Amino acid sequence: MSDFETRIEALEVRVAYQDQVIEDLNQTIIAQWKQIDSLKRQLNEVLDRVQEVEDSAGPRGPEPPPPHY
Repeated sequence: MSDFETRIEALEVRVAYQDQVIEDLNQTIIAQWKQIDSLKRQLNEVLDRVQEVEDSAGPRGPEPPPPHY
Protein backbone atom coordinates (compact mmCIF):
# COMPACT_ATOMS: atom_id res chain seq x y z
CA MET A 1 0.00 0.00 0.00
CA SER A 2 1.36 3.40 -0.90
CA ASP A 3 1.74 6.28 1.50
CA PHE A 4 -1.15 8.04 -0.22
CA GLU A 5 -3.48 5.05 0.25
CA THR A 6 -2.42 4.73 3.89
CA ARG A 7 -3.22 8.38 4.50
CA ILE A 8 -6.62 8.06 2.78
CA GLU A 9 -7.47 5.00 4.85
CA ALA A 10 -6.44 6.80 8.05
CA LEU A 11 -8.67 9.74 7.11
CA GLU A 12 -11.59 7.41 6.40
CA VAL A 13 -11.18 5.76 9.80
CA ARG A 14 -10.98 9.16 11.44
CA VAL A 15 -14.15 10.37 9.71
CA ALA A 16 -16.00 7.20 10.69
CA TYR A 17 -14.94 7.69 14.31
CA GLN A 18 -15.99 11.35 14.25
CA ASP A 19 -19.36 10.42 12.75
CA GLN A 20 -19.92 8.00 15.64
CA VAL A 21 -18.90 10.59 18.21
CA ILE A 22 -21.27 13.14 16.65
CA GLU A 23 -24.13 10.63 16.73
CA ASP A 24 -23.39 9.78 20.37
CA LEU A 25 -23.37 13.47 21.29
CA ASN A 26 -26.62 13.99 19.41
CA GLN A 27 -28.29 11.16 21.32
CA THR A 28 -27.03 12.61 24.59
CA ILE A 29 -28.46 16.03 23.72
CA ILE A 30 -31.81 14.48 22.78
CA ALA A 31 -31.95 12.62 26.11
CA GLN A 32 -31.07 15.79 28.02
CA TRP A 33 -33.78 17.81 26.26
CA LYS A 34 -36.33 15.14 27.12
CA GLN A 35 -35.25 15.31 30.74
CA ILE A 36 -35.37 19.12 30.72
CA ASP A 37 -38.89 19.04 29.28
CA SER A 38 -39.97 16.57 31.95
CA LEU A 39 -38.46 18.71 34.70
CA LYS A 40 -40.16 21.82 33.32
CA ARG A 41 -43.53 20.04 33.42
CA GLN A 42 -42.90 18.89 36.99
CA LEU A 43 -41.87 22.39 38.05
CA ASN A 44 -45.00 23.88 36.51
CA GLU A 45 -47.13 21.32 38.37
CA VAL A 46 -45.43 22.20 41.66
CA LEU A 47 -45.87 25.92 41.01
CA ASP A 48 -49.55 25.34 40.25
CA ARG A 49 -49.97 23.42 43.52
CA VAL A 50 -48.21 26.13 45.51
CA GLN A 51 -50.44 28.75 43.91
CA GLU A 52 -53.53 26.71 44.80
CA VAL A 53 -52.39 26.43 48.43
CA GLU A 54 -51.67 30.16 48.61
CA ASP A 55 -55.06 30.96 47.07
CA SER A 56 -56.91 28.64 49.46
CA ALA A 57 -55.13 30.12 52.49
CA GLY A 58 -56.91 33.40 51.90
CA PRO A 59 -55.50 36.89 51.94
CA ARG A 60 -52.65 37.52 54.29
CA GLY A 61 -52.79 40.68 56.29
CA PRO A 62 -49.84 42.44 57.78
CA GLU A 63 -48.10 40.36 60.40
CA PRO A 64 -48.27 41.65 63.94
CA PRO A 65 -45.05 42.99 65.33
CA PRO A 66 -42.95 40.60 67.38
CA PRO A 67 -43.69 40.60 71.11
CA HIS A 68 -40.51 42.42 72.05
CA TYR A 69 -41.68 45.69 70.44
